[in-house]
Amino acid sequence: MLIDLTRIHCRSGRGGAGCISFRREKFVPKGGPDGGDGGRGGDVWLEVDPHVRTLLDCRERPQYEAVNGRPGSGNNRTGKTGDDLVVHVPPGTVVRDVETSEIIADLIAPGERVRIAKGGRGGRGNARFVSPTHQAPRRADPGEAGEERTVELELKLIADIGLVGLPNAGKSTLLSRVTRARPKVADYPFTTLEPNLGIAALDGERTYVIADLPGLIEGAHEGKGLGLQFLRHVERTRVLVYLVDAASEDPAGTLALLQREIAGYSEALAEKPNRVVLSKADLIPPEEHAGVAEQHGLPGARLISAHTGEGLRELLDELWTLILAEEAATREEAADGG
Repeated sequence: MLIDLTRIHCRSGRGGAGCISFRREKFVPKGGPDGGDGGRGGDVWLEVDPHVRTLLDCRERPQYEAVNGRPGSGNNRTGKTGDDLVVHVPPGTVVRDVETSEIIADLIAPGERVRIAKGGRGGRGNARFVSPTHQAPRRADPGEAGEERTVELELKLIADIGLVGLPNAGKSTLLSRVTRARPKVADYPFTTLEPNLGIAALDGERTYVIADLPGLIEGAHEGKGLGLQFLRHVERTRVLVYLVDAASEDPAGTLALLQREIAGYSEALAEKPNRVVLSKADLIPPEEHAGVAEQHGLPGARLISAHTGEGLRELLDELWTLILAEEAATREEAADGG
């Protein structure tokens, strides 16, 4: 089960208390102060782990607390620093402060991390308070309290290709045919209730990730059906594939609906490179295949059948070309911005 939204409460460690101590050595009955500082409290970090796929662990354990710093001791010994606590999250995790709704971080790359709560400073020992007029201070600071923060974690899957379509458009069947993913496939709407990922391998070097996402319905961008849960994941895809049932009554109307829902959620998303694909060619008489796209007012749309394999290889090659073009455009944009 894909858990893609949860909240966690983080508390960093408290700093250790400073020590009040005086040297006690033979023949030195009144040694000077030697109380050490307390250790700093541990921090709480979020770190991207590519082996973590969902936010399930964070949902099951919503409270996180780092280790407190140890108090200082005599002979000017500083207390041990509290161990940091690292919470592992999947790539594509957006971290948002619950109180302010501010986005703290967008964690994508493996090993990328952000500190959520900073550990408290350790208190000063009495050796720190020595002055010409105060040679034997009996004062030390308590350690500072750690920070507390509640954050919302939202997972947005990272994929090269996002399959967009109405329920029962054939997205899961297509994914299972061109990758090793095995999503649930059935002949009724809303079979897919959560995103599925698969890797399409054209050859040894050409591979990319395809996301099969829950079907859209009208009003999805307003939260109807599985709309917002779905659209959150399509945001990070490089290329969109609008999958339309070629045997349906109004393929052009279906495409227009899908495009409206995408644009209603995000104009930037609607501007991503895309490809229109007519699915279920096996349900259309073979003699009609050549002109079916033009017949439905969708010139340039590619006709495929996940059941027979018709058009799949050509589609995969074309999507690879689109991915390369998008990567090149992204690099060029980054270079211009720099």
